[in-house]
Amino acid sequence: MQIEILYFAWVRERIGIPRETVETNATNVHGLVAELSAREERYALAFSDISALRVAVDQDLTDFDATLNGVREVAFFPPMTGG
Repeated sequence: MQIEILYFAWVRERIGIPRETVETNATNVHGLVAELSAREERYALAFSDISALRVAVDQDLTDFDATLNGVREVAFFPPMTGG
């Protein structure tokens, strides 16, 4: 399936692009991260500590166990802070 991936803040900086469309066989976000990390070192670096990341699936904040069945978009970003 094809999924639009969005990267924000330092995740975008490490990977070098703000978004991309990927073809994936992953069934959940953990599987997607594993596929992306295996692509190139820049992805492996960005996803080396997923505890420092948050994920949204179709614009809903969720966890890395979330299923990708029927999903159109996944976004990765660092935790948000108030100010």
